[in-house]
Amino acid sequence: MNTQLFALAMFDGVAYAALVFMVAVGLTLIFGVLRILNVAHGSFYAIGAYIAASVGGAIFAAGFSPWLAYPLLFIAAGLVGIVLGAPIERFLLRRIYVKEEALQLLVTFAVFMILEDVQRLVWGVQPYFESTALRQLGNVEVLGVNYTSYQLILLPMVALVVLFGLRLFLRRTLSGKLILAVTEDREAATAIGVDADRVYLLTFVVGASLAAFGGTLASATTSVVPGMGADMIVLSFAVAATAGLGQIEGAALAALLIGLGRSFAVYLVPEIEVLVPYLIMLIVLLVRPEGLFGVIKTRKI
Repeated sequence: MNTQLFALAMFDGVAYAALVFMVAVGLTLIFGVLRILNVAHGSFYAIGAYIAASVGGAIFAAGFSPWLAYPLLFIAAGLVGIVLGAPIERFLLRRIYVKEEALQLLVTFAVFMILEDVQRLVWGVQPYFESTALRQLGNVEVLGVNYTSYQLILLPMVALVVLFGLRLFLRRTLSGKLILAVTEDREAATAIGVDADRVYLLTFVVGASLAAFGGTLASATTSVVPGMGADMIVLSFAVAATAGLGQIEGAALAALLIGLGRSFAVYLVPEIEVLVPYLIMLIVLLVRPEGLFGVIKTRKI
């Protein structure tokens, strides 16, 4: 592998890792607080991508400024989190928090299947593609490789901002400290006056918005097609399991590890490109069953 191919594989891996991290960190945040594996998380990613691509295509065709592509990414993600995520948590998930894990998994899988059909009903089966945000930033040449600034600079920067923003939010703000208190011991937090239901709702909306934000960012780099949510949720589970469920900082490193592994496989051994993320997860879990950054906790009975 020459220098240019190595650089290209690195750039592809970092850009892909940034997108996967956006979805995986929302998944691991929800699990860390609500203790529920949300299979429907992949649908938030897909719906965010569909909204960004379809609405973006419509407003730019109408002659609006192409620079509106960037605020549209944030607006679409927030809409998914509030309009879709909040009702799901309030009227459905809140009823199954005390149920068995298998039932929780089945319920969120049912929501995922329903939302997959809703996507086909609303947007059909034809692919959508809206690359205005990608084209607006142009290209940059690094190590002899001409690469898009959107993927090389913007995506990693957004991922870093989300990572450090979540850290500051959870550790320095009142809302963040309330989330940590409920995560540590819901009963004790409730006893001192914390509204655990509101904390759960806030956490789920933020997690769903992060997944949708990953989808809106991805919509500028790839075609939006049916089934993309299923692919992403499986990969996000791999990242979360590799890092250790509930580990936000670990999700960033696991996403980078899996993103680079997948990217180098594309250039070196494309036959196993799809398997590489799961091989990495398997190797990590064989050595550390709790994940790279997970900790073993005593189960309450």
